Amino acid sequence: MRTMKFLPFALAFAFACSTFAAEIPRALPPGEVPQDVRLGPLKDLDGYFPFTVPESREAWAKRADDVRTQVRVALGIWPGPTRTPMNPVVYGKIEGDGYTIEKVYFESMPGFFVTGSLFRPRTSGPHPAVLCPHGHWKDARFIVRDDAEMKKELDSGGERFPEAGRSMFQSLGIQLARMGIVAFVYDMLGNSDSQQISFELAHRFAKQRPEMNTTENWGLFSPQAETHAQSIAGLQTWNSIRIIDFLVSLSDVDPLRIGCTGASGGGTQTMLLSAVDSRVTVECPAVMVSTAMQGGCTCENASLLRVGTGNIEFAALFAPKPLGMTAANDWTKELETKGYPELQKHYALMGVPQNVTLWAHLNFGHNYNIVSRENIYGWFNEHFHLGLPADRLKEQEHPVVAREQLTVWDAKHPAPPGGDDFERKLLKWWTDDAQAQTKAPEDFERLARPAWKSLIGWTGFRGGEFEHQHEVKVEGQGKTYDALIYTVRDDKAGFELPSITIDPAKYNGRAALWLDEHGKAGLFAASGELRPEVCRLLEAGWRIEGVDLFEQGEFLKDGQPITQTRRVKNPREAACFTFGYNSALFAQRVHDICETLTRMGMGKVATQRNIIALDGTGPLAAAALAVMPLKIQDAVINTGGFRFGKVLDLQSPEFLPAAAKYGDLPGALTLAKKNAATMLVQGEGQTNGDPVGWVLSH
Repeated sequence: MRTMKFLPFALAFAFACSTFAAEIPRALPPGEVPQDVRLGPLKDLDGYFPFTVPESREAWAKRADDVRTQVRVALGIWPGPTRTPMNPVVYGKIEGDGYTIEKVYFESMPGFFVTGSLFRPRTSGPHPAVLCPHGHWKDARFIVRDDAEMKKELDSGGERFPEAGRSMFQSLGIQLARMGIVAFVYDMLGNSDSQQISFELAHRFAKQRPEMNTTENWGLFSPQAETHAQSIAGLQTWNSIRIIDFLVSLSDVDPLRIGCTGASGGGTQTMLLSAVDSRVTVECPAVMVSTAMQGGCTCENASLLRVGTGNIEFAALFAPKPLGMTAANDWTKELETKGYPELQKHYALMGVPQNVTLWAHLNFGHNYNIVSRENIYGWFNEHFHLGLPADRLKEQEHPVVAREQLTVWDAKHPAPPGGDDFERKLLKWWTDDAQAQTKAPEDFERLARPAWKSLIGWTGFRGGEFEHQHEVKVEGQGKTYDALIYTVRDDKAGFELPSITIDPAKYNGRAALWLDEHGKAGLFAASGELRPEVCRLLEAGWRIEGVDLFEQGEFLKDGQPITQTRRVKNPREAACFTFGYNSALFAQRVHDICETLTRMGMGKVATQRNIIALDGTGPLAAAALAVMPLKIQDAVINTGGFRFGKVLDLQSPEFLPAAAKYGDLPGALTLAKKNAATMLVQGEGQTNGDPVGWVLSH
């Protein structure tokens, strides 16, 4: 038996004696489960999302790269969709005092249109350009407040002008144009002119649609859309990326001075765009950056997006470029003391403490009012180096343009089709395009390996202490073997894994992690004796390791396997509310495999690590080997023909966001083969054969 640090265990159990009958060895008392933080409440969008300032610029460079990749994978833009012809249409110019307004529409994907209003200065360029995504104001680009609303705004000081104050988005575009900035105020999905995907679907999705949950021609929010990383947040972000493409194509736009500002959901879009597109040079998200609520709408969430991260870190990704934020008496009200001080330290570490600021107006509720807008104008003036005097940064009265004059659709410019058929067609194009971009082996390796690391989310070996240790005797095939039953506890992460190590009579330096859908109990037959195939390895001198992966074995109070995973309390049936903040059960089990395999190779005695994954655990082993940085010797993996893209239940233990996009299970196997010296794959059309015999022959 190898030497391990022994921790006394006070209680006596039947299995602690030298022999046992039909008992399967346990590390913990019957009925007791591991003290594992993952058994606690799930995290949701109303959780706490602090940001830890990195220790050095070098540490931040690696972390920032990982987070950006995670965001791109989550949004379905890794790789970015093919930049197809936009076919922009710009028409219907309206002349104003120091500005013009034009109608714009173009295709961000084939047949999928971006719509908006283009505000331009009446001076020669090149000018900076600013993208203006809106939040959840109804008919935002067309909004005209009524008299009662205007009275409230004027009385509170939220607006200054009785006419211009009726439309905050027109005021925003007009003022930016008067400052010498090209501004594009554009529609989020389901708002104003963007109706190909309805408001109810994009922002109010609540119930799964059986007719859209198919393995072919699926719709948004379905398990298939999730396993292909297709979401409203991703579509909106891709629209914003294409808007930059459009703006920099204009002769009067300076491509080196691109800004973005939006409030509420528009603030979320500002952060996401600025995180993934380096062309944004100045950023002003309003009333959204916070350690508290992260965005309550389906358009602000996507599976994988905030697992292990959050909005403060998204904002930090913009450093060292200028970041201006507003706060109000809403979920951002604590930003002055929670989040902003860390961003200040972060920017100081980057050498530009002056490039981050916060305007906290806690006397106002959630808003994008003239007070906040004028703070933002000053930020753009400073960092676009416009050199304008203070009086030029104040909004002026202007006439409000009616909806009929702003809409891009008319008899000569008819609205494009939308609805279910369009939705299916759009997602099919997105799927086919991604597959085409990863078809070549070199492209697949370049794109899929970092993607799998993001969607699994294992950040590297954490280590841990051995606890609850018991030396026991186990029997099989008429032989008795020494075994150690124990838990491995990582106090920092709060994880605890029940495990077993079984030693042969004469150790040959090789160890196998034997995975089973029942955890370490899968090493044993119903009689309580070791399975014959396990005994064959022991007799050949192999050490055998078993582990209860998360929600296996001793994690289960009733001993019944998990058939449905948990979801957050949010009643809406969108995967993003659960899996946007929590790793899928499949990914968590892969984490545990990676930890165990890494630990097996860290002992003082040289150990060749091997893995045997049968009985439904083959996909887990393939994913683990796809993301582990260290090689193992031999791998035996039986996939059972499993495919992530065939999972039709978001709460299935086998559900894994984004996995189908990157080659599905065959893609994971392709990556895994580079991390094993030799590999036997069964279940992909091959006969079962004798996996143990294959291992022994190697």
